[in-house]
Amino acid sequence: MTDVVLGIDIGTSGVRIAATDAANTLQAMATAPIVAPITDFGRAWQDPMLWWNATLAAFAALKLDGLTVRAIAVDGTSGTILAINPDGSPASLGSMYNDVCLPENLAKIAAVAPRDTAALGSTSPLARAMELVGKGSRILHQADWILGKLSGRYDVTDENNALKSGYDPVTRYWPHWITRTGFDTRLFPTVVAAGTKIGNITPQMAAQLGLPETTAIVAGTTDGCAAFLASGASEPGDGVTSLGTTLTLKLLSETPVFAPDFGIYSHRIGDQWLAGGASNTGGAAIGKYFSKEDIARLTPLLDPNVPTGLDYYPLPKPGERFPVNDPNFPPRLEPRPAETLVFFQAILEGIARIEAEAYAKLGALGASKLASIRSAGGGAANAAWTAIRLHALGVPEKPSLSEHAAVGTARLAWRGIGHAN
Repeated sequence: MTDVVLGIDIGTSGVRIAATDAANTLQAMATAPIVAPITDFGRAWQDPMLWWNATLAAFAALKLDGLTVRAIAVDGTSGTILAINPDGSPASLGSMYNDVCLPENLAKIAAVAPRDTAALGSTSPLARAMELVGKGSRILHQADWILGKLSGRYDVTDENNALKSGYDPVTRYWPHWITRTGFDTRLFPTVVAAGTKIGNITPQMAAQLGLPETTAIVAGTTDGCAAFLASGASEPGDGVTSLGTTLTLKLLSETPVFAPDFGIYSHRIGDQWLAGGASNTGGAAIGKYFSKEDIARLTPLLDPNVPTGLDYYPLPKPGERFPVNDPNFPPRLEPRPAETLVFFQAILEGIARIEAEAYAKLGALGASKLASIRSAGGGAANAAWTAIRLHALGVPEKPSLSEHAAVGTARLAWRGIGHAN
């Protein structure tokens, strides 16, 4: 029998469970879909029982023959909340991470909150929690509730899920300013560090899922933090760039960074900090000028060793978030060369420069200096673009362990039982 832990990733469209051994090797995986959230007038809700039923379906599909489950941790979408009754049953629909809050509640927060809190913004979980007051005995985050279904404890959350609800990860408590909004922080759970064992699986759940009653239940994290951990990054200066529709980057740091003007805040993971930012450049900027067929045809012709010399700032439309914060920032794609291949390579070079500038900006704001890079997303498979990026970044590339958030959450499960994975 091989000892494994389970990482459960509760996504918007489905649940994924990963079983990994002590060497972080994937031993089993299963998925199950979730019906899309209800959306109306900018609101976004989902029945919490859909999360749980999908979790049970994923468990039913998970092949654990020859494996002994030692621990389980859960990640959920950052900012998704619900009210519960004293017995743990849902007292409301789940208010999703992208659900908009009432302006009057957001105004109460803005009037008393420090500028560097992650509890501000049109989708503020704290403001949305104010709407749930009176609907139940407690307000939980998505991952907290799934953890409660497994452990019987509905009174605990982790520092990462609590961050956007107003929790202060530096002082490690619910700050006093929250009470000045009129919200009682006792409605929120007690906060523990991500990767903390909170108990064992209930005997009833162990029997239902066919797991040992000794299976530890460990506080997890958010989906974004889990995706970072899935890469295998673990040292200060380890960066992970996601090359998707937009350019998203995360950096493990010895010190936290809070820069609200750039939408940057830091999650606490152990004694380290995960800071990140997002640029509007990326796949959308490339797709404005090139089809998938164009990219497939041109990519083998790229020559990373011969730079174009063009200084582009590719954006799909005006407006940038990071490393420049300017809603009117214009794309820069001139002069336009006659050769299509040169134009394509210049766009890739421009995105690479933005990536390098973004990591440098994090360093200037106080984060650890970038020391290595891992890549995720569709653009990560483009070897020529990777060569261009590594030249701009000036750091070595490291292979990613996995792109599945559930694998990152499994790393926390191992930490919860004393393994530094």
